[in-house]
Amino acid sequence: MSMDRPRLVVGISGASGFQYGLKALQLLRAVGGVEVHLVLSKGAEMTRAMETAITRDEVQALADVVHPVQNLGASISSGSFRTLGMLVAPCSMRSLAAMAQGLGDNLLTRAADVVLKERRRLVLMVREAPLNLAHLDNMRRVTEMGGVIFPPVPAFYAQPQTVDDIVTHSVARALDLFGIDVPALPRWDGGRMAHQGPAESPGSVGRCQ
Repeated sequence: MSMDRPRLVVGISGASGFQYGLKALQLLRAVGGVEVHLVLSKGAEMTRAMETAITRDEVQALADVVHPVQNLGASISSGSFRTLGMLVAPCSMRSLAAMAQGLGDNLLTRAADVVLKERRRLVLMVREAPLNLAHLDNMRRVTEMGGVIFPPVPAFYAQPQTVDDIVTHSVARALDLFGIDVPALPRWDGGRMAHQGPAESPGSVGRCQ
């Protein structure tokens, strides 16, 4: 990209798991070198207040640019504004449905639509359980359009010790999909972990993929 720093859009929607979006911002800030554009849905503001002790200002301070969700004229609403793509963490079923149907009714879903139409990388950390047929069908539609469905499933081969370990691993793997390397990410290395303790038994290897 012909820009000083690659840009990444981070969307946080109203599903439970505000910590995933927060961790994405924290990891991107720690790695550096990426211009982060943040957009939060109204539902995300609710989950932030319910699930964390962090303030809105503290969250916004982790991004380079913050876009109001109502501002459909923002830079990230245009395909001419070049980015690596967009991570939505977490992604609610409501936002997923809007993306699957091409309904850009707010800046978060419009930015996602732009990423899809420009054939850039869209990664959705969908957060819901159990799933009904509408959810699954919307995931299929987004996948067929080139998006990546990335549920934040714990990876126990990394032997996490805390909830933060679990959240960090999922988010770092999602950032991997944009070519953003998080150095502390534990990686499976054919029998031993590159950054952490002993490996699981050989019989578990197939489940680590």
